This record gives sequence, C-alpha cells and structure tokens, in this order.
Amino acid sequence: MANSFELTGTLKVLQDTQTFASGFSKREFVIEVPDGKYPQLIKFGALKDKIGMLDSVSVGDELTVTFDVRGREYNGNYYVDLNAWKISNSGSGGGDQGSAPDDPPPSSFDSSFDSEPDPSDDDIPF
Repeated sequence: MANSFELTGTLKVLQDTQTFASGFSKREFVIEVPDGKYPQLIKFGALKDKIGMLDSVSVGDELTVTFDVRGREYNGNYYVDLNAWKISNSGSGGGDQGSAPDDPPPSSFDSSFDSEPDPSDDDIPF
C-alpha cells in the first residue's frame, strides 16, 4: 500500500520498547486527536529503527505523525496496525524528529515477531 496519512494530536501514552526473541522491536504510543465533542485516542507503532524517533518526545507534547496502514490475518482474526515512520514534535520546540522529509515510507512490514495476539486482550469499549 503506497498511501501515507498524517494526524496531529497530543501524546497521551508512550509505552516501553518491546523486543521479541526474533530480534524484532516495536514501541507503541497513543495520541489524542480532537474530534468535536469526543476526542479520539489513536494507537501507533514504531518499528525497528524508527523507535528512536520517540526518544525525544514526552507525554503532553503536540505531535504530527506520518504513518501507513498495515493489516494481517492470524487464526481467522484480522488486525490493523498504524505504522509510524515520521514524527514531528510541534509542541515544545523540539523540531523534526525521525525521518527526513523526503524519506519514503517503509516498503514492507515485518510481522515476523514471536509474540502471538492474546484473544483475551480485546478491550474495545463497545
């Protein structure tokens, strides 16, 4: 998928880096995006070398995230990931973090990590 998207919001959650036995690493984070009366909490993942983009951001920072959408199937269940590949910190004057503006989005998604999805981890609020 060649499309990339961009959202701007406030960093609400910054999780620790997860490293799997295969050597695959990811770090997830959540930004709050204004949407009228009900702001949206959107979870992103930074993979492999893109994890370093999150080293200089803090909860409460205003971020612009450029990402692509990835999907996969596992045991009859379907999963969607928002894969962040550029993060700009527009809040505390941190400047551009992550990829250079002309870097293309990653061409492939490596889902070869050893962790299996936990079906009891379904915390959808509806």
